Amino acid sequence: MKILLVDDSAFMRNMIKNILKDGNHEISEAANYDEAIKAYQEKKPNLIFLDIVMPGKSGVDTLRDIKQIDKDAFIVMCTSIGGQQKVIDDSVAAGANDFIVKPFKPEDILRIVASAEKK
Repeated sequence: MKILLVDDSAFMRNMIKNILKDGNHEISEAANYDEAIKAYQEKKPNLIFLDIVMPGKSGVDTLRDIKQIDKDAFIVMCTSIGGQQKVIDDSVAAGANDFIVKPFKPEDILRIVASAEKK
């Protein structure tokens, strides 16, 4: 499965990569909006883990623009700002497939990958 990790934190990208290392996935990374859009267009990933809070354009902006490119993109929003219902509502309204709050457990990531593989 092709997976795109979008987070301005290299630490968070590495954390997810370590969880996925045994899954024989093709993993791409992006640290911001521009890199995410470019990587999406070049790699056409099956699954995107997308941080909400990034410098410049937010994850919700990135989500909206990727959905404009491909309405069927499978995008999971990741954030450390749990409990902010407006952010969750905006993400869902923009087409997010799922939502996880940092710090997440390995089983959260693996559950999402299994769900995306069924699509």
